[in-house]
Amino acid sequence: MDPYKYRPSSAYNTPFLTTNAGGPVWNDNHSLTVGSRGPILLEDYHLVEKIANFDRERIPERVVHARGASAKGFFEVTHDITHLTCADFLRAPGVQTPVIVRFSTVVHERGSPETIRDPRGFAIKFYTREGNFDMVGNNFPIFFIRDAIKFPDLIHAFKPNPKSNVQEYWRVMDFFSHIPESLNTFTLLFDDIGVPLNYRHMEGSSVNTLTLVNKAGKVHYVKFTWKPTCGVKNLLEVDAAKVVGKNHSHATQDLYDSIAAGNYPEWKLFMQIIDPADEDKLDFDPLDVTKIWPEDIIPLQPVGRLVLNRNIDNFFSENEMLAFNPAIVVPGIYYSNDKMLQCRLFAYGDTQRHRLGPNYLQLPANAPKCAHHNNHHDGFMNFMHRDEEVNYFPSRHDSVRHAEKYPTNNALITGRREKVTIDKQNDYKQPGERYRSWAPDRQERFLNRLVESLSDPRTTYEVRSIWVSMWSKADKSLGQKLAMRLNVRPSM
Repeated sequence: MDPYKYRPSSAYNTPFLTTNAGGPVWNDNHSLTVGSRGPILLEDYHLVEKIANFDRERIPERVVHARGASAKGFFEVTHDITHLTCADFLRAPGVQTPVIVRFSTVVHERGSPETIRDPRGFAIKFYTREGNFDMVGNNFPIFFIRDAIKFPDLIHAFKPNPKSNVQEYWRVMDFFSHIPESLNTFTLLFDDIGVPLNYRHMEGSSVNTLTLVNKAGKVHYVKFTWKPTCGVKNLLEVDAAKVVGKNHSHATQDLYDSIAAGNYPEWKLFMQIIDPADEDKLDFDPLDVTKIWPEDIIPLQPVGRLVLNRNIDNFFSENEMLAFNPAIVVPGIYYSNDKMLQCRLFAYGDTQRHRLGPNYLQLPANAPKCAHHNNHHDGFMNFMHRDEEVNYFPSRHDSVRHAEKYPTNNALITGRREKVTIDKQNDYKQPGERYRSWAPDRQERFLNRLVESLSDPRTTYEVRSIWVSMWSKADKSLGQKLAMRLNVRPSM
């Protein structure tokens, strides 16, 4: 008998209960005891196995993006972009690639309500013919910080107080009073879009700058944007309160029910392109993840469409054990020097190895759907069947060879080793422009949220004053209104 023919699957269920080893269980209602009153005997193998498995049912929660929902579908190319990339899954209009997508909240724990004001994760795993491609992003096109060395501090500030286990905004505002580049993202977080109506009605973004490489080796910077065909819709505070009172999993249920009813969510994929030779013409650094690429000077170009037409088969195996890593790319798509991205290339794989184990890419949701081969061996929870004798390279006993070479981003990099920030920061222009683009009622709602976040009794006068000064640099009238509401004067 081939021991690998019948790998564990509910398709091979017996009509009676068994142990994990396949032995019959004739009584799953009572423990084996001495007499009717006990004590329980340790030799009750099924009891011990059942409790031990139950004790280990939960894997470590994601540090961020713990609360999420997934769905499956396809991505279809609608426009020819082969002049920009040699990526096989983008080779021609009409080409479809299976995908799995996970939406999430960023900061809060697995059981938190989906009405919390928080960025949302928007991650897509493309199962291409040349391996997987993970596009790991958010609903916001930018982030709070430009250097990943501050990411643990950022998350610590947003997470609950380690003493009280309560999220307290005095900690958030204290930390970000040192981070002026965060203002741009706060204009999104405290805007009306800070609480999406559900996952179907929100945009997505790659956030980081990637690079596209064509067959000739020409490199372009690229950012990707997903726009829902059903439009962007959000929840204001009064509406969010009504929703969470009825269902704290409303977005998860909406996604599941919509797909089950045949109302398949769809997004259009667009990209923005910058030739690295032209980046100095901009008044911001395109690799600064705190900056939006203005659509009026860097227009959106259509690429394809994403359709989610299948619900996941099992929440644990296709949501909890689903693992993304921005380091997983395909030929024709590569990294940039974006400081946030560069750290994420290590951090995501590292957290998955901690959370799921060193063989997390063997799990069905994470494994490539194309033929693949390497000499990575063994380790915890390895269930790859191997019958080869040569597990090294090169070898004259094995015909395996290198893949065909493909073009990549090989731009020359020069500079000295140093710990410094980027030269072109320009932290106040974009948040000011965004605030001024809103109608008065939207400006007022933003101001109210900002005042509330700074009104915690433990937020010091100094911190409030610094925030007034920063917002005054973005927009003078906003700074004046904030100073009046908080009864403080700018610190600078």
